[in-house]
Amino acid sequence: MTAVTPIRAGQRPGRAEDPPPRHVVPVPGRGLAPVQTGTPAGLRPVDELSEVRAITRGTVQAAMEVLAGIRPVHQLARRLDPRCLSALQHRACLIRREAARTNNPTLARLHRNSSVRSVRVCEVAEGIYEASAVVMDDVRARAVAVRLERSKQVWRVTELVIG
Repeated sequence: MTAVTPIRAGQRPGRAEDPPPRHVVPVPGRGLAPVQTGTPAGLRPVDELSEVRAITRGTVQAAMEVLAGIRPVHQLARRLDPRCLSALQHRACLIRREAARTNNPTLARLHRNSSVRSVRVCEVAEGIYEASAVVMDDVRARAVAVRLERSKQVWRVTELVIG
């Protein structure tokens, strides 16, 4: 007796009434979502709010790694505007200088093992979102505020305030 899988049993080449082929793409936090192949590259975000939430989470995590000294700041150049990037770089330099000057073990652990615990997002205007995140590290919990603006189909962080 031969076994036939249901997928192969239902396929018939060249039937006109078959729907167009669909692909399944992963959607962060929601599992898989089918997407028509007629869309560009077969990909589309499920919704803008989820996209902004994911960008915020990744950007905040990367910024905390910059402050911890385990990620170079230039990796955030595409996501942050120049003013935010220079402010983040300045703060990271101050932290490293103070840790080297004082040899304080608490400063050495500052921003280490950071993880983003939660992200809240709200739409301020069309194409502009503000978000807040809670970040835990070895020393303390801190809040981070972010403002994202869409320009030329790319999300850019225009404000980054780390508490």
